Amino acid sequence: MTSKNNLIYLPLGGAGEIGMNMYLYGYGPKGKERFILADVGVTFPAMDGTPGVDLIMADAAYIIDRADRLDAIFITHAHEDHIGAIGLLYPKLKAPIYCRKFTAAVARAKMEDRNQNPDVIEILPPYPEMQKVGPFKVGILPVPHSIPEASGLVIEVGDQRIVHTGDLKLDLEPGVGEAFNPEMFAALGKKGVDVLVCDSTNVFSNKPGRSEATLVKPIADMIKGASGMVVATTFASNVARLKTLAQAGVDSGRSVCVLGRSMQRMLGYAHATGVLDNFPPTIELEDVPNVPRENLMLLVTGSQGEGRAASAQLARGKYLGITMQEGDTFLFSSKTIPGNEISVGRIINSFAVQGVNVIDDSAEIYHVSGHANRPDLEEVHRLLQPKTLIPMHGEFRHLKEHADIAKAKGINSIVAPNGSVVEIGANGAKIVNHIETGRTYLDGSRLIGAFDGVVLERVRMATRGTVAVSLVIEDADVLGVWAEPIGLPETESNEDGLPETLENQIEKALAKSKPKFLKNDEEVERLVSRVVSKVCKDEVGKKPVTRVMINRLES
Repeated sequence: MTSKNNLIYLPLGGAGEIGMNMYLYGYGPKGKERFILADVGVTFPAMDGTPGVDLIMADAAYIIDRADRLDAIFITHAHEDHIGAIGLLYPKLKAPIYCRKFTAAVARAKMEDRNQNPDVIEILPPYPEMQKVGPFKVGILPVPHSIPEASGLVIEVGDQRIVHTGDLKLDLEPGVGEAFNPEMFAALGKKGVDVLVCDSTNVFSNKPGRSEATLVKPIADMIKGASGMVVATTFASNVARLKTLAQAGVDSGRSVCVLGRSMQRMLGYAHATGVLDNFPPTIELEDVPNVPRENLMLLVTGSQGEGRAASAQLARGKYLGITMQEGDTFLFSSKTIPGNEISVGRIINSFAVQGVNVIDDSAEIYHVSGHANRPDLEEVHRLLQPKTLIPMHGEFRHLKEHADIAKAKGINSIVAPNGSVVEIGANGAKIVNHIETGRTYLDGSRLIGAFDGVVLERVRMATRGTVAVSLVIEDADVLGVWAEPIGLPETESNEDGLPETLENQIEKALAKSKPKFLKNDEEVERLVSRVVSKVCKDEVGKKPVTRVMINRLES
């Protein structure tokens, strides 16, 4: 790398959190770098902090402002936290999109959903083939994960080589997709890896990761020992797990039916792109009533407790005419993502009431993670022998732990959370700057900033209630006051009720005001808001959000 050119790494999302992955690489004269972007992911909202929001993504303002210098977008795999924002942000990024064929099928569907041109997505062959984009050469490095055709990136620019792992595990028998290739990783290490930007999700798991192949027998044994109908749920995108579950069901003498649109859609993509073959035979929904319960197995969506998915609907009583009965078995072949414990627990409790035998992954028998555990990460370090490690894809504690592991083995390591501008040079890498990063919300059909005030106002309304006040004023005379509390309880101690109490107190306060005061809308609004806050605090113990509408009549 010459002194005139600058190589930077800048995580915009996914470093210091799990989800919303978005990583930027730049190269060129300082301030004039050309860029490539790895992933444009989302995370999902929660009612307590982001009520009404549909999706959350990293704030891409930094690269949007430099979109004329963005040469390409690379999508490592088709999980929502890596691909979910592609159709939403593409109009502001306008760069070619590169990925593998299964990922491309998902990405094109997302582009079409947002009325974007799916033809901008190009399919690349795997590494060692390299794609030239601007000053970069980029290879798609196959890695196993819990979705078909996951990939890392081999990035060559100037005289530097970076390996960006994406999400990976070291599975030699993944069931669907390529197995981990230690020889390819070792060959990369011999070539020389200047920087390894590496998945950190499972850094606190001290046992070596298990293969998908280890699940087939225990799941089949569990099904053989089950009475009644067996229902299993997992991540819809985990095509290998769906195959494992279906094969175990068939091997146990059961007819298998796949239910749920997202699950069927992912299997459709896998068949259409040729990544899935020899999937066990399944039956259609209309054939389910003709199969005795003890000979039936269903694969359903909703492993994370999603309210409208098949699992939740079965827990509430019925899904597509199918009901659970006492003695049936429900298997969670998945790990509950932190934050989803309550919704999953609600489903488990509902099944328990129905007498359904629920099996989760607490014993670590029926699920394996798609991420490398600590010993596997150390093996990646050993094979690639990087000069510098930059942990990614994890909360800050994951990044720090990963960096400490590498430092203990003599590898220079940098903890670079979102917004860190890391300069990569001949003498290593260092953080040289920090930019503001945040979140962008999809709210209905609009993209809004986290600090635009919309969601904060919604949270206030949800937690404090609202009072709408309408005033009719002619000159300095108040002709009418109407108050409408929303989301506030009725009062028991006051026989007039909260609306009438508010109206009376507002009228009294305005009646004491001078004519000049009543002609100033801002002063009137402030006075009314103070009265509403005091009355509601006294009557119901809350200070609501107040909205005042002033209607002035011309004299």
